[in-house]
Amino acid sequence: MVAARFRSNLLSVLKLFGCICMTSGLLVANAQETAERRLKAMLVTGGCCHDYDSQRILVTEGLSQRIGPIDWTIHQYDDKKDTRATVYDDPKWADGYDFVVHNECFGAMSDPKLINNIIEGHKQSGAAAILVHCTMHSYRSSEIADSWRELIGVTSTFHERAKRSLAVIPTDAGRESKIVAALGDQWDTPNGELYIVKHVWPGTTVLATAYSMEQDADQPVIWRREHAGVRVFGTTLGHHNETIRADQWQEIVAAGTKWAIGE
Repeated sequence: MVAARFRSNLLSVLKLFGCICMTSGLLVANAQETAERRLKAMLVTGGCCHDYDSQRILVTEGLSQRIGPIDWTIHQYDDKKDTRATVYDDPKWADGYDFVVHNECFGAMSDPKLINNIIEGHKQSGAAAILVHCTMHSYRSSEIADSWRELIGVTSTFHERAKRSLAVIPTDAGRESKIVAALGDQWDTPNGELYIVKHVWPGTTVLATAYSMEQDADQPVIWRREHAGVRVFGTTLGHHNETIRADQWQEIVAAGTKWAIGE
């Protein structure tokens, strides 16, 4: 009787131990899978007025170094303002991507179908949008330009005439968010081309500004927003390679990307 009870208790203990081991094994496997998962990202770049050959490398390598392993798909186009970025011809162009970096300058491309595909591609896939510099001036002559601006969060159609160092200062919201912590109290860019922002769309949180002497007003230069299920991080800084190469720019864009993908 005692032996039978002992065997029964022993079997129960062994079963419990087996369940614990199995559960632990699954947890370890899941943790390893999460740790080893590589982000999937796209860079769309090209258009006029910038050194996109160099910036392609500066942006992708900088983000990979600061965020971790990233599988990059790069679509680089020629140096024309009216270039058609054919990746956007597919309505599902963003499916499967964690985020898309837009560093493009297609100000004269106005095809509403193409532009709508960009917008809806983000909305349907949920891929975060990381926006750099001339992306904000792209598609500005289109009849649906405001739909694009609503996604990116600001309206800008021109920049200061002068190229100069910009004193970039975090806003109160920027200090609270920590995304722009690399600015410190102020970052003086190596060089710069300041975009004039005519309108900040509702729901956009401005994280840093720079003062325009030509407009006598502060201009948003870094922001974040959420629109239609898409997280958006944008900066108008990035005309010159020396700005993109700077640690401050790299750290801030990496922090904004982490926020945009939910880390």
